[in-house]
Amino acid sequence: MLAKRVIACLDIAGGRVVKGVNFRGLRDAGDPVDAARGYCDEGIDEIVLLDVSATNEGRASALDTVAAVSAAIDVPLAVGGGVRSVEDIARLLDAGADKVAINSAAVADPGLLARAAERFGRQCVVISIDARHAPNGYEIATHSAQVRVPRDPIAWALQAQELGAGELLLTSIDRDGTQRGFDTELIAAARAALRIPIVASGGAGALDSFADAFEAGADAALAASVFHDGVLRIGEVKDACARRGVTVRA
Repeated sequence: MLAKRVIACLDIAGGRVVKGVNFRGLRDAGDPVDAARGYCDEGIDEIVLLDVSATNEGRASALDTVAAVSAAIDVPLAVGGGVRSVEDIARLLDAGADKVAINSAAVADPGLLARAAERFGRQCVVISIDARHAPNGYEIATHSAQVRVPRDPIAWALQAQELGAGELLLTSIDRDGTQRGFDTELIAAARAALRIPIVASGGAGALDSFADAFEAGADAALAASVFHDGVLRIGEVKDACARRGVTVRA
């Protein structure tokens, strides 16, 4: 069995790590290079860097920040934010990203996923989906959760998979920053429909949050504020998963 991955997320705005609740009320959480290097020292499996203001500001991700973080770490780096074209993806990969997450632009132009997969390979293409509860189930949102899209996230993820996405980054807007635990119902629904790896995001709180996400079907689980604030440590999370019988990397 493949080991489950524990991932730290760096939400970036203005060259700094930021974090909020439900995508709002962003606060400064430190320097991205220092944070990434510290997580590597603690044994993180992967880093996700999301330029959360890029799309709304109509610009690409900050390449200098991507390059600096990539040079400081020895684990895979996934980058998202402001990705609108295959040229944007190429620039991020050249700057040191191993994978590129696409969200708003893929909703507007699903063919971007196919073009990216054809040029760079599926392993580089991550479909990022921000989902929230709706009256009849779930819906998605784009532009840092500011634009509501009345579309089922699982159906969209399935289409993205068929177009060429090699991984799903699935974020619960309702749980983001709340420390109430991952949305295991949403994770389980995605797992039942998809064959690509799923990264669960939004809601990490107690140590058992990660094992809950893994048992629901996630291949990786991502956290931000609980790691930034020292509420949880990487080693503690992995130990808790191992106690639940989840295979994690040492």
